[in-house]
Amino acid sequence: MIRRSTSDKSTTAPSGSTTNNAVPPISQSPSTSATRKPGAYYKDDGPDDRIPEGLLDTPDAEPRIEPYAKGPSRPYTIFDQTYVPITDNRPFVQRGIGSWYGKKFHGQRTASGEIYDMYKMTAAHPTLPIPCYARVTNLRNGKQVIVRINDRGPFHSSRIIDLSYTAALKLGYVQNGSSELEVERLLPEEITRMQAARRSDGSLAAKLVTADEIDAIVRPVNAPTTSAVAVEAGGFFLQFGVFSQVQNAASLRERLLSTWPEDLPRPEVVQSQGLYRLHSGPFNTREMADRAAQALKSSAQLQPTIVQK
Repeated sequence: MIRRSTSDKSTTAPSGSTTNNAVPPISQSPSTSATRKPGAYYKDDGPDDRIPEGLLDTPDAEPRIEPYAKGPSRPYTIFDQTYVPITDNRPFVQRGIGSWYGKKFHGQRTASGEIYDMYKMTAAHPTLPIPCYARVTNLRNGKQVIVRINDRGPFHSSRIIDLSYTAALKLGYVQNGSSELEVERLLPEEITRMQAARRSDGSLAAKLVTADEIDAIVRPVNAPTTSAVAVEAGGFFLQFGVFSQVQNAASLRERLLSTWPEDLPRPEVVQSQGLYRLHSGPFNTREMADRAAQALKSSAQLQPTIVQK
């Protein structure tokens, strides 16, 4: 669905996959109200009166490679601003404020033509392909989910994405209404690796990529190696990147080590869900991780993401 209020002036919007090819209903996202207060809901939107139990155990969306829908792939104009949806495999990472939408739109058609279900792991984005998958991180607490993009919105300069109720619940910002998020598109190569990992190991447990394993891939024979420390334990970590190729993670690790402060845990590569994450940690508290991140920002102009295991 393309969400705006009925009092707004007319706009041109991409059609959904309706049987009569009509433009799907247009209503306003809860995030587009100029009078919205922190923690409040837009008009009659918000959580349902009866919330199903066990939503925190809802699995993330399972990424698949799917063809893009034709209608939502066309440029469209909302509030005098034209949006050009992405239709190629370019990388996409975005940081900003994300909100969520709930019962006001539950059961309505999305821009993809599918029915919006606030209890599934989906999201609305102005330009990401429909459908596609994105990894969303709450930068305020480190929680992370994977959602399926199947809708358009929000159309407000201060919002970058609208998540479903369940996705926002798992990220820990339902009560606040919004939070600072990072949105990272999952590209086909990453999805293929994740699917292969599921076939080979249903548990998808995090696995430390040792220095020897990295050496065997990216270093010449007889080159010196460095030790790796286990990072599977719980705690807070500084994350410097997520890569589909171990070579890229290892290359960044080597660059970081050349100027790495001696008083901080050395960055190491961890394999999880078919991807390679470059982490430093663990830190016992978020405050300790935040101080380390600030120190790196001052000394090396690095700005890692804080994640919790």
